Amino acid sequence: MLQRFVNSLIRIITSTFFRRIDVVGLENVPADGPVIFAGNHPNALMDGWLLTATCGRWPLHFMVNAKLWKYKVLGKMLDASGAVPVYPREEHGEDADNSAAFERLFEVVESGDCMGVFPEGVSHVETQLISLKTGTARIALTVAERGNVTVTIVPCGLNYIHRHRFRSQVLIEFGEPIVIDDEWLRRYKDDAPGTVRALTDYLADAIRMVTINAPDWSTLRFAQTTRRLYKPSGVVLSPKDYIKLNKRFIEGYLAAADDPALAAFRRDADNYQTRLDVLGIKDHQLRKEISIPKAARRLTMRALAVLLMLPLAIPGALLHLPFGWIAAAVGNRFSYEQDDVATLKVISTIAILPLVFIAIGLLVGRAFGPWWALVAIVGFT
Repeated sequence: MLQRFVNSLIRIITSTFFRRIDVVGLENVPADGPVIFAGNHPNALMDGWLLTATCGRWPLHFMVNAKLWKYKVLGKMLDASGAVPVYPREEHGEDADNSAAFERLFEVVESGDCMGVFPEGVSHVETQLISLKTGTARIALTVAERGNVTVTIVPCGLNYIHRHRFRSQVLIEFGEPIVIDDEWLRRYKDDAPGTVRALTDYLADAIRMVTINAPDWSTLRFAQTTRRLYKPSGVVLSPKDYIKLNKRFIEGYLAAADDPALAAFRRDADNYQTRLDVLGIKDHQLRKEISIPKAARRLTMRALAVLLMLPLAIPGALLHLPFGWIAAAVGNRFSYEQDDVATLKVISTIAILPLVFIAIGLLVGRAFGPWWALVAIVGFT
């Protein structure tokens, strides 16, 4: 019962935070049998929530840093979702003991359930996949060697458009499954350490196939600028097309980076983007001239629309805007990196809003009765 509630809550959170969630490659996810979902990790807990909401398999047990259990409410949610605490050596030193965690994960996979893991080990804001830990490969090969089940690894790519912004977009892509077959097991029997490393490298290449990878932020910025200039005005890109074009521009640039003409174009594009940033304007504002009468008409119509809608919007705005600002402040002030801003925004909102609605219900109920309290709560939500 509690697991179903947590699963439903996760779906509500993700569909509310993101305006659009595109999923590609669901046909690569086996309908039954044990699956290890292995993805990149650019957005803290949001990554796990999105995989849970979109992979089509439940329950999904994640390897999660044990330090998160020190937050009691979050710890209870993690327990309800079947998460398994692990102790990274980077934080706990060589004395970190994850034998119990691995045994639990062996049980999960052998029982036919699914496991989610982010093999990079930490959430980060790098522009490319960082070196993978070998734990995913070790679990898959160890369980497969026991011979009770056939283990499948599905590489996952989480590609965000403005990862920490409310009502932004995201593309989740599931790549070609990696089945731990007899060939992998033969290699594992002959050379266990070497096969673990080889499977880890193979998985890294598979994850790169479903994610954007640039050598640095300036190259990624250049690719995004070029993609915007290339796109015809009036064409609306889906997240899938957005990611695909960015990947193609990055690959094309890296293949011909030494070309003098391309280097000159990059300098011009970087200069153009810098000027846009300084002036605070967008590409579409430069593409078409607009006459003063037309601009005046647009301003007038929009002003009238605001005046007509304002009375309806004021009550909800007065209630919700302060908490939106609080959530944004919490996300920006208490995050260590940009990768956990979205998670902190969601957690702070979940913590605050129920208390607000309870307070509204109590105040209205005391003044006008319980039915009006219910009307008030439903109206404000």
